[in-house]
Amino acid sequence: MATMLLVIALAGCSSLPLTESGSLSSYDSLGPVEGRLGKSRTFLDTTALAAAKSVAISPTRLSPLAYSRIHDAGDDRLVSNALDRALCIDLSDKYQVVAPGKPADITVQTVITDIVPTSKAAAGLSTVATLGTSVILPVGVPRLPIGLGGLAVEAEAVDGNGVQRAAIVWSRGANSITNTARVSEVGDAYGLASSFASQFSEMLVKGRKPSSLELSLPSGQKLKSQLGGKPKNAACEAFGRAPGLGGVLAGIVGAPPSWTDRAAER
Repeated sequence: MATMLLVIALAGCSSLPLTESGSLSSYDSLGPVEGRLGKSRTFLDTTALAAAKSVAISPTRLSPLAYSRIHDAGDDRLVSNALDRALCIDLSDKYQVVAPGKPADITVQTVITDIVPTSKAAAGLSTVATLGTSVILPVGVPRLPIGLGGLAVEAEAVDGNGVQRAAIVWSRGANSITNTARVSEVGDAYGLASSFASQFSEMLVKGRKPSSLELSLPSGQKLKSQLGGKPKNAACEAFGRAPGLGGVLAGIVGAPPSWTDRAAER
């Protein structure tokens, strides 16, 4: 069953090439391309990460190419802030998160290198079709495999001397099975920001590459923060609280993420 769902997802999935934008301090240690639904190349200094106790998260930036894809004011901040907030929540499972610029064992630096805009029209049609069929069927039909968005990101963790201790080049397109349609040009990029944060933070927290076959329940602090509660580390308040249940319900009906998520002021 899982294999069938993967085949369907791959068939109805937007694609985004894995490229080097020049935002990392080095690409020399990155491994080969891996992944099926998404692609990534990674590097980990497991010894250095095992000794690290604190982390600072520099606000995510958009490359000129990614920024050129944005047409609605504030959408750039909405996506970058969602990524930073997810990183902060996920990294809190291991690290003491401190404010940017404060002394920390490692500092995470992230650049959104490209965004594939979501078609608002296609997302609207998908939402209507899914909600309409769910009224008469046990489950709604999958999202229409057209007008899907995507996200590409590069990130690294550097120590106090600026030495790269972890890095990732990552790209993923939305698919018609696991990504909910939202009527916003950044609807898919917004959702995929959390997917990226989950993968990179798992690398830093566990000191190994994440496995697509490994399933685990979120920690208590993570679940609380994802539901809009007070984060474990006060520094995460800089990225605002997660929309919580209101955000989940908004996603189900296809509402733009801007309806329930207010990106923190930078």
